[in-house]
Amino acid sequence: MAKKHQVGLDNRTRDNDGEIRQKRSDTQVKTLRKEYGEDFAKGHRGDTTLGTILKDNKVDTLRQYLKKNK
Repeated sequence: MAKKHQVGLDNRTRDNDGEIRQKRSDTQVKTLRKEYGEDFAKGHRGDTTLGTILKDNKVDTLRQYLKKNK
């Protein structure tokens, strides 16, 4: 059974130590679209990983990607 995490600001979850959880680089675009909308990473297949999206956009984090692609 998966651990339940506390929900924080903007529906982000936190680890047990209170840190906001980071999305893993192997998270698929189709999963991220559930949270960020169907236009997330438009033009990319659903099985593309977050790591690939970040690399293609020359950013290091999901937050940087989202800011760059508003």
